Amino acid sequence: MPIYKVGPNRWSTRDPNEVPPARSKLPMPHVISDEMPPTEQVDGRFYTSKAAFRATGRALGLTEVGNEKPKPKPRASRTQTVARQQAIRKAIHKVRSR
Repeated sequence: MPIYKVGPNRWSTRDPNEVPPARSKLPMPHVISDEMPPTEQVDGRFYTSKAAFRATGRALGLTEVGNEKPKPKPRASRTQTVARQQAIRKAIHKVRSR
């Protein structure tokens, strides 16, 4: 068993040029299963596969809650912004003048 110098007064039996295996600090890998309890879809069939359940829903035009992408809100034009600000100022002036 060879001994390698890895630093001043530091020795090791492992080769410093050897690449360590890629490992996680977790005790086991995190796996998300495709299995689920039998669940009825709108078409009346029961599915135990998440992928098949989602594919059927998409084919029927359904949206999975929490999975949809919200559409961006259109920005107000400059004229709309100015008109809104003037309306607010007018309303505040009207309230304060009473």
